[in-house]
Amino acid sequence: MKYVIMFTFDPELDAQVSEDRMQGLYGRANQWYGENAAQIADGGAQLQPVETATTVKYGESGSVVVDGPFSEAKEVVGGFSVIDVPDMDAAIALVRTWPFLELPGWGVEIRPILTIASQSEE
Repeated sequence: MKYVIMFTFDPELDAQVSEDRMQGLYGRANQWYGENAAQIADGGAQLQPVETATTVKYGESGSVVVDGPFSEAKEVVGGFSVIDVPDMDAAIALVRTWPFLELPGWGVEIRPILTIASQSEE
């Protein structure tokens, strides 16, 4: 089963982490990707800061409104990957080893990917 894993963090807490520690964590994260390559369906990407985002949605008149960003959450999504593991328990076991989880305010959201086949099974 495929899951998207979204790496979240609190920018205020993240700003308190030293550059040396952050570089060490990035090195360990690259190692994590290498060690778990068989389960990584898509290497994913780091996202640009939320301030660069644009939101597209339908307005009251039905017209498309382009504006933003609209990030109001304390935590923001900083990156994502797609993993292919047997079930949610396997996804949790994999994500528990993500190096950045040792930092306060960091987390990983795991969300199953909906496919046409899984929709018809429900």
